[in-house]
Amino acid sequence: MLYKNVIIIILCCLTFSSNSQNTSNWFEFSPTEHINESVINMKGWMDAPAGNHGYVINDGNNLKFEDNTPVKFWGVNISSHDVFSTNQIADQWSNTLATYGVNAVRFHKFSHPGMLDSVSTQLKAGSYDNMDYFSSKLKEKGIYYGWSPIYGHLPKSGDSTKLLAYKEIANANISGHLKNSTIGMVNFAADLQDLHIELFLNLLNHKNSYTDLKYANDPALIFIEIQNEDNIFFSTNENMLSICPTYKHLLTRNFQKWLKNKYGTHQNLVDNWGQSAIDWGLEIKETNWHLDSINITPITNHGIYGYEYEKAIKNNESLPTFLADMSYYLFELQGDYYNKLTKAIRSTGYRGHIISSNWQAGSGIAHYHNLYADAQQEIIDRHNYYGGGTGHTLIPGKMNNDAMTTIPGSGLLGTGMQQVDDLPFSISEWMSLIPNEWTAEGAPIIAAYGMGLQGWDASYAFGSEYPTFTPALQQPNQYWPGIYNVMSPTQLSLYPALARMIYNNDVIEGDNISKRYVNILDLQKGKLNFDEIIKQNGDVKIFEGLIPSQALAVGKVTVEFINYNKKTEVPKLSSYWDKSSKTITSNTNQLKWNYNDKGYFTINTPCTKGVIGFANCKKIKLENITIQPKTEFATILISSLEKSETINSTKRILVTTMARAQNTGMKYNSDKTELLEPGTAPILLEPVSLKLVFKGKKINRVNVLDHCGNRTNQVIKHKRNKVSIDGKNTKAIYYEIVFE
Repeated sequence: MLYKNVIIIILCCLTFSSNSQNTSNWFEFSPTEHINESVINMKGWMDAPAGNHGYVINDGNNLKFEDNTPVKFWGVNISSHDVFSTNQIADQWSNTLATYGVNAVRFHKFSHPGMLDSVSTQLKAGSYDNMDYFSSKLKEKGIYYGWSPIYGHLPKSGDSTKLLAYKEIANANISGHLKNSTIGMVNFAADLQDLHIELFLNLLNHKNSYTDLKYANDPALIFIEIQNEDNIFFSTNENMLSICPTYKHLLTRNFQKWLKNKYGTHQNLVDNWGQSAIDWGLEIKETNWHLDSINITPITNHGIYGYEYEKAIKNNESLPTFLADMSYYLFELQGDYYNKLTKAIRSTGYRGHIISSNWQAGSGIAHYHNLYADAQQEIIDRHNYYGGGTGHTLIPGKMNNDAMTTIPGSGLLGTGMQQVDDLPFSISEWMSLIPNEWTAEGAPIIAAYGMGLQGWDASYAFGSEYPTFTPALQQPNQYWPGIYNVMSPTQLSLYPALARMIYNNDVIEGDNISKRYVNILDLQKGKLNFDEIIKQNGDVKIFEGLIPSQALAVGKVTVEFINYNKKTEVPKLSSYWDKSSKTITSNTNQLKWNYNDKGYFTINTPCTKGVIGFANCKKIKLENITIQPKTEFATILISSLEKSETINSTKRILVTTMARAQNTGMKYNSDKTELLEPGTAPILLEPVSLKLVFKGKKINRVNVLDHCGNRTNQVIKHKRNKVSIDGKNTKAIYYEIVFE
């Protein structure tokens, strides 16, 4: 049956109930098969085939295709052990992603041994065929893809003759799970770099048997990432160097040459560094440093740079000269590595983006040297996570159950503090992690404030390890039950509404509210003209300093690298930040963040309206719509279903709702600071209730949709322009409203 004048509303809610764990009125998440008439189906929004507009290129700080078509990528990671699965699973995966509006995939960690031949630089024939098929199906559906093949490239015995010290590498072990890894050392060791180059060249020169194109010539391949979560300031580098003395000697010998070229004699070195530097760190080095001995190994642990930087800024001083020298030397090595790999990749004819790496380097000088090295490429890419508990698994233990809505600009959005002026920005890994109860806030924050207000260009949530919704909140995985899960209802179910918002460019990019100016010459000397501390706990990063995180809720925040002195000023936020009412309005007037108590924010654009957070019983008045949630925490999104129509002019609206989700039998302690029991399938959803009032529109019909957006026989009664939705009765997350 066809419905005229229909509006679909998508609601996502989380309810907080005073530490109660009573889920008696929650309902089981029961996804069904999608049908072609599914109201939420996004296949009609996919611009297929991928690559039909040419390669993706930069347009200032935005992305566009070669034919000048602008683009934003709303994507996911696929990073299971066998990334390129069987044809049947590839069909299922690509169909699911297209249905939910995903237009890009980051293929991650596919140079691991299970995918490889007898050497680490060549995939098995079967792996190539699976890669070819999967890539061709994505391309066919209008889904672009990028490569992140290397996370701790693991040489095999067949590579041993190409390496300076294969046996040392074979004994290297990072974090207990990356044995014989090249992490850290690849940033300065030419032989390891050559191994990476060989892998990239083999991949790019391989012809896809289904598209009849070399990957280097396929514009559907939008980026290649040189190295995942690594840089020359990596915190584990010291351990790697202690295990691999041949590579440590290589780094030390080359640094000695650099120092001799700069200072000439040991006495001149002492005069510039100071005797205290020569004596520094006796507890972690065997002897005092001396320029005539090969014993000055540059410090590669960003934690030491951060510690010394914090001491320096408390005393209004620069970083000690010896650390400034070391940081600059490592920065040069990092840049040489990226340039070498970029030149090799370009030699294949590949014209897409090249990403250096995506991992920051602590605070201060090391951080900005690392960011500046990344800025020499074509796009800045970063990772961030929020929430979670003990380790990478859903196991009993302490947990973070704070909501990001409580502090504007906190959590995932804080990643934007690393956006560089006049360059595109990507967040290629992120997730709001279980057992945190408020995970349904994460994707709307990234979509509205990140991709919208901050003008980010690409997002790849981590991760999609399963081709459909997962039976429980965590990802099924042969190694661990992963908490990084896009394929749960609090994430993927929101994508049809969020993807529409992004592809319509509903949320306008804000004016730049703040720039931090980094003088490149001062950076070389260990100086910054502003204070900033970055706190990192595992994957989670928090920025504190001259620019408050709340600025990210007002307008665009960037870093600009310059070669002269220019003072970074505290942004003037008073016109947008009402501290008495605890509200922050974006400089586009489309987003408003209320941080009273646990907080909420609203979206008020032509094609999307919404409220996300703790707004129970509040009447949220937006343009021509009033939303009144009746659930303590809820994500409620109202979307026009017609591409060319606004909510005011459309005949069909989608309402999406989501609240808390739990596994059956999931238990917390009384104050929700500890997970007691992870529970099992099936997933239970907290019902969302609300009242909607439309101005100037008359409702014809309100259809209840099933959990995959198909129409059911259930209809909700309404009064002219008003409707009350009771999630306890409907047991639904999607609704379609049809107007007269």
